[in-house]
Amino acid sequence: MAFLGSYRASVLLLLTCASCILMPAAADYAKYKDPKQPLNRRISDLLARMTVAEKIGQMSQIERENATADVVKEFFIGSVLSGGGSVPATNATPEAWVRMVNEMQRGALSTRLGIPMLYGIDAVHGHGNVYRATIFPHNVGLGCTRDPELAKKIGAAVALEVRATGIPYVFAPCVAVCRDPRWGRCYESFSEDPKLVQQMASVISGLQGEIPAGGRRGAPYVAAGQRNVAACSKHYVGDGGTAGGANEGDTPATFHDLLSVHMPPYYSAVAQGVSTVMVSFSSWNGAKMHANRFLITDFLKTTLRFRGFVISDWGGIERITTPKGADYMLSVKLAIMAGIDMIMIPYTYTEFIDDLSTLVHNGTIPMSRIDDAVRRILRVKFTMGLFENPYADFSLAGELGKQEHRDLAREAVRKSLVLLKNGKAGEKPLLPLPKNAESILVAGSHAHDLGNQCGGWTITWQGVAGNNLTTGTTILDGIKHAVGHGTDVVYSENPDAGFMRQNKARFDYAVVVVGEPPYAESFGDNLNLTVPAPGPRVIQDVCGSVRCAVVLVSGRPLVVEPYMDAVDALVAAWLPGTEGQGVSDVLFGDYGFTGKQARTWFRSVEQLPMNVGDARYDPLFPFGFGLQTRAAADMEALN
Repeated sequence: MAFLGSYRASVLLLLTCASCILMPAAADYAKYKDPKQPLNRRISDLLARMTVAEKIGQMSQIERENATADVVKEFFIGSVLSGGGSVPATNATPEAWVRMVNEMQRGALSTRLGIPMLYGIDAVHGHGNVYRATIFPHNVGLGCTRDPELAKKIGAAVALEVRATGIPYVFAPCVAVCRDPRWGRCYESFSEDPKLVQQMASVISGLQGEIPAGGRRGAPYVAAGQRNVAACSKHYVGDGGTAGGANEGDTPATFHDLLSVHMPPYYSAVAQGVSTVMVSFSSWNGAKMHANRFLITDFLKTTLRFRGFVISDWGGIERITTPKGADYMLSVKLAIMAGIDMIMIPYTYTEFIDDLSTLVHNGTIPMSRIDDAVRRILRVKFTMGLFENPYADFSLAGELGKQEHRDLAREAVRKSLVLLKNGKAGEKPLLPLPKNAESILVAGSHAHDLGNQCGGWTITWQGVAGNNLTTGTTILDGIKHAVGHGTDVVYSENPDAGFMRQNKARFDYAVVVVGEPPYAESFGDNLNLTVPAPGPRVIQDVCGSVRCAVVLVSGRPLVVEPYMDAVDALVAAWLPGTEGQGVSDVLFGDYGFTGKQARTWFRSVEQLPMNVGDARYDPLFPFGFGLQTRAAADMEALN
């Protein structure tokens, strides 16, 4: 019995020691790493393990230029971005992008908790920073298609091209309601009409995937797998309504007007499960949006029940004070307390981290506000599967610029064109143009210029003229493909009156393609909105000598009334992107014109702002205007 008691005691001691060995392993079980755990349980488990430094790191988004693996690891950086034109190398391949993003991710995953980094990039009309990407028409053109399903397809194609470079997050779409075309970002807006912007916000479901029926309202949603991206509706709110169209300006409006004109697209975005919302540089009745607690926390997060995270614009918090950055710590305090969760601090991240740490430790910013921000950021990261699949691979490289996407972009170009005039009084319509003419003239600064055709946010932030920036088809290329083999196509960028006198008998007709140079944001603000030189002279010289179709490439309506009598046909082509053949498809009647104005076309800038529904409404071409034509084959069948 003594021996048996001794044996039992030894076994009990052994089991006790074994449990001591096993207990740390059980205690270390991380629920947040288990995809079988409910989402909120994973978030809470991870949040409870995080230090203040790790939480503040998650709230920080820095520029690619600074984001080495070591920096990401040292500061627990939660997100990295590429600004306009910020690339790993000139003409970088998808594989080069993937390697860069994965190297930064390696730094994030090597931290104590291994929270993956979220890489974001602007993709406002295709994967614009990336060489050989498909560039779609800017939103100003897509609005004229009035085709939400097309927008959704474009979103899905853009998502694939972005994922091809290893990036899972885009700062798109812009759902601004541009009420004044003098604004340099007006081409990023689908329309002056909030209902049409709401409809075209369907691009979000293309980018992220279709939210399941019965999905929780306001919760971020990104479809499983690696073919979709987290989206960002921007710029919240009222950015398209600033006085005089001034970028980063002030939007004077009652709360009722803000709700009825500028807020509706966000109702649609939240309903589609948009993952993030970006705050606008602009102000509302003198109050900076980046410091507006009422609109960010009380309305967006509480009333609309938005559960994703709110992100600042590029260096946006610095603009809270005047002059910019005058009191950085105050700016940090106001922005965080207003409800911004992730701060886009491209270059001042160490100062931001230091100041926010001080504000938390001294009790100025409560830990509850930090926890709310981090909980939202983690919710998006878990939802999009970033913890299970943090690294990108090369399997989607072939999606970048593939023919299927270029065909879709070409379709979007065709449907976005608006025919404003077709034939002088008493004469037959000029369009569709005959393909078998003996000789035609193609003229103008935008006829054979891919950069002008694409506009801003293409390869570089502001965009750049020329044909060396990326791959695509110019409008001239499209015309040459469209005409018969025996037609002589003469291209002269800037023909003068003397050239036209000598050659007027030579040409059956002319196509004149003129418009605006590329621009973005404040650099595009324009108070006169005239057709840039030498466009007016080329129109007068060419159209005064031969029947002509003028194609206007621009990010907004311009002053064209002085030229209306001279031209036989006028086409608004907006900023069509890389697939210029979509323009020739319609000019030559392979397809009919179907686009309708998504903006009011004013007579003079003195009328601005002027929008559909205004008491004083005297446009040159009203909202919804657009002459319709049939495809040439359909016309022949009717005859």
